[in-house]
Amino acid sequence: MSPRLATRAVLLHENRLLLVNAWANQASDLWCAPGGGVEKGSSLPDNLKREVHEETGLTIEVGTPCLINEFHDPKSGFHQVEVFFRCTLVAGQLTDSWTDPEAIVTRRRFFTRDEIASIRLKPAALPRVAWGEDILYDPLEPIVF
Repeated sequence: MSPRLATRAVLLHENRLLLVNAWANQASDLWCAPGGGVEKGSSLPDNLKREVHEETGLTIEVGTPCLINEFHDPKSGFHQVEVFFRCTLVAGQLTDSWTDPEAIVTRRRFFTRDEIASIRLKPAALPRVAWGEDILYDPLEPIVF
């Protein structure tokens, strides 16, 4: 099975990082940056704008890449490579009434850096990237449920 390519948004707004819980029916307490799989024929930034809007209702501007992460599930063979981009909020607000059309993202919110320390988050390098300046490569890691 070939690796799946995905894009993710590193969106700081008022010094808070946007995260989503992308587990249908809240099957896990794991949080991640919004984004998702790349569709053929569409640029990485266009894919990311679409995914962030679907998951959060927000409109973003996509900036430069800042992190490459990959993970896999040894049991199923699922392997994903993610390109994270620095993003800025253009329009919209998070509301409880927003519904992800794919019904995967059920929770979304902005977290302070202190709040992030008390949640389960993947990839672990995300806070360093969000509040830093370096591009990072987060090596292959097993998926955690």
